[in-house]
Formats: sequence, structure tokens, C-alpha cells
Amino acid sequence: MEETQENIQFQLTDELIEKVEVLVEDKNDKDLKTLLEDFHFADIAEILDELDLEDAVYVIKLLDSETTSDVLMELDEDNRERVLQNLSAKEIAEEVDELDTDDAVDMIAELPEDRQAEVISNIEDQEHKAEIEELLAYDDDTAGGLMAKELVKVYETWTVAGCLRRIRGQAKDVTRVHSIYVVNKQEKLIGRLSLKDLIVAKSDQKIADIAKDNVDFVNVEDHAEDVAKVMAKYDLEAIPVVNDDQTLLGRITIDDIVDVLKEEAEKDYQLAAGITGDVEADDSILQLTRARLPWLFLGLLGGIGAFIIMEGFQESFTQYAVLFFFTPLIAAMAGNVGVQSSAIIVQGLANDDVKGSVNERLIKEMLLATLNGIILAIFLFLFVWGYTGEMDKALAISVSLVAVIIIAGLIGTFVPLFLDRRGIDPAIATGPFITTSNDILGILLYFWIAKLILGI
Repeated sequence: MEETQENIQFQLTDELIEKVEVLVEDKNDKDLKTLLEDFHFADIAEILDELDLEDAVYVIKLLDSETTSDVLMELDEDNRERVLQNLSAKEIAEEVDELDTDDAVDMIAELPEDRQAEVISNIEDQEHKAEIEELLAYDDDTAGGLMAKELVKVYETWTVAGCLRRIRGQAKDVTRVHSIYVVNKQEKLIGRLSLKDLIVAKSDQKIADIAKDNVDFVNVEDHAEDVAKVMAKYDLEAIPVVNDDQTLLGRITIDDIVDVLKEEAEKDYQLAAGITGDVEADDSILQLTRARLPWLFLGLLGGIGAFIIMEGFQESFTQYAVLFFFTPLIAAMAGNVGVQSSAIIVQGLANDDVKGSVNERLIKEMLLATLNGIILAIFLFLFVWGYTGEMDKALAISVSLVAVIIIAGLIGTFVPLFLDRRGIDPAIATGPFITTSNDILGILLYFWIAKLILGI
């Protein structure tokens, strides 16, 4: 009977961590290497994240550079920074030598400037060193900051047979060959090939005859988010990067774009929660306070504003006390509707799905808010009428609800569109900013309409 190998998912257990710690403490290098050699580098990184700094550094120095270079890139960013502080410039350079240029640049960029220069000076591969220095010149949030120099490039004048011989030498430095890029004598990108194109072609055919000229590409100065949109739209695993002269400079692979999308999602989530700046749960109390306090202060001002508005309608409260008890409901509905509307628009902007004019969007949102408001207002009208027995109060509260929902929906739609047109991250509009503004405006509108209907 044929045996099948069971695919066992890696599990990080206390027993495994304890075993690694004991082997490190005993300096049992042989058994430690044996234990870790069958683990994927991402699994090893997960183990090291649970060790104290001294033990993690010991394991890094024990394993070969080819393994530890990948492990370092998978470590938690803060842990990686601490580990690198405990490695010499020469040791870091040895790890960098094993990495693709984009990962090498990411690692070096985390170091202080003086250490960056020291590490670069210790890189033995001069070509690798020059490419790293080139990539370090680009901003992190551009295509140039994301791209790697490793790729397979062929010239249009080569024959298929000659091409196959030459790409063997190039491919050994490329982790995954997604596409083969075709350039002319001036190094300008003019097309692409797949491995299948080469395999089925005749050996004496020119590359120019079989290359596809409909190649997607991005400019080296394009923003990282724009690159992500292009790759998502055309379902690409890799995309070439060119300069203004169409010269092929490098390529960006899907794993780097996933990191961009993850970082952007985390940033938008924090903005929506009212947190400014890039912070994590393990950051210091001072850092977390700086990130949270501005929006909390905005909420405080919003509460003061609501107090001032309600004090101005004190006479209405005295005559119609029931209005006071429905104030939290009106404020909550205004905030919720505003957040719902802004969240849909922000998501559409992120996915590049928001088309048409602002007026069209506002009209659509007004109709949607009106329908939702009328349905909710009918229910609220029946409840208030049945509870108080007074139709005028029920009418005042329910009509106010419809108006508040419509205005909140319009604000939730307009604000992110306005911010996006001004180059400001529209995700701000899904957080306390939109909630607080709608709360205040909702309360003001509520009492004004109620006062008008009740003739106070």
C-alpha cells in the first residue's frame, strides 16, 4: 500500500519553546540545529519571537545565513530591530548578502544611518551592494521603494535557443520566475514572455517574433497604493518597474503588495478607531497616549458642544421633558448613519469603485437615507404615540429622526469625497471626526425641528 505523507500544520506550543530554551541554555548546538532544520523559516521566526533577546540572538548566530536571513525578515519588526542591534555590521552584511535586494533594503533601512553605511561597506558582492544603494535612494511608499532588482531579462534580438541558455544564469538569482521581460538594445521594456512561450517556440525563432507587447508596468515614482491597485485590477503576480524613459529597472512581486495592503488596512482601521500615527499594542504608554488623545479631545469638545446646545433648549426640556429622554437615540442614529455612509464611500475609494460626480453620490445617499429614515421613523412614531398618548410629540420626534438621518448620510458621503479630492486620507471620515460632528448637528437639528413642530 502506498504511504501518504500527512501535512501537519506547525503549532507553537509551550513545550516546544521550553525545549528550545533548554537546548540554548545547555549550548547543545547539534540537537538545536536538528530540531530546527525541518521547520520553515516563518515557523522559526515565530519561535524566536517568543524567546528572550539573548536566546534569539544565539539561535540567529547558530544557523546558517541563508536560513537566518529569511528568518529575520519574518520576525516581528520590534524584535528584529532588537536582534539587529546585537549583531555586528559584518554579521548583518552576511545576512543581507543572502536576501533579494528589496528585502535587503527593508532590513538596512531599519538601521540608524551610521550603521547603514557600515553594513553596506561590509557587503562583499559588489553588484548586490550597488543595487541596494540604488534602491535606498527611493522613497518607501513608491514603486522604487518596493521593487527588487532580481528578474529575468532577455533581448529582442536573441534567438530562443540562445535565450534559454542565458536565462539559466539569470534565473538562479530569482526566487520565482513569474515572467520574462523583453528589452531592446537601449534596455527599454518592449514586451514579455512566459516560460510556456519559450518551450513551445522553435529554437531558431527571434524573441521579437514571439514576445507579447501588451505588458503592464508601473513607473518607479508611482505611489505604492497605485501599484497595488494596478496589480489587483489585472490579477498580476509580478509587475515590471520602468523610469520615464521606459528603461526596465526592476520588478515588484505580489508578496510586497500584500504587505502594502496589510499596512494600509491597519492604518485605516486605526484612523477609523480614532488613533493617529502608527502604533502597536506593545508600544509605550506615552506613544499610545499621543496617538489616542487628539481624537479623544475632539470627542470631549463634541460633548461640550452638545451640552451648550441642550442648555439653549432648556425651556423646551421644561415643557416637554420627553424630548430629553430621546436625545441619546437621535445622537446615536446620527453617528451610526454617518459612519455607515462614510465607510461605504471610503471602501469604494480604496477599491477605485467610486465613479461619477459628487452630486450623483449625494442624491443617491439622500434617497437611501430618506427611505431608511421613513421606515425607522414609522416604528418610532408608533412607539412614542403609544407610550405618551400624544401625537404631536410622536410626530416631532419621528420627523426629527428622518431629517437627522438624511443630513448624517449626506455628511458621511460628502466628507470622505471632499478629503480624497484634497489628498487627505478619507479613512479619517469613518472615525470620531464624523461621529462627533453628526452627534452635535443631529442634536441641534432634533431640538430645532421639535421646537418648530411643537410651537415652543
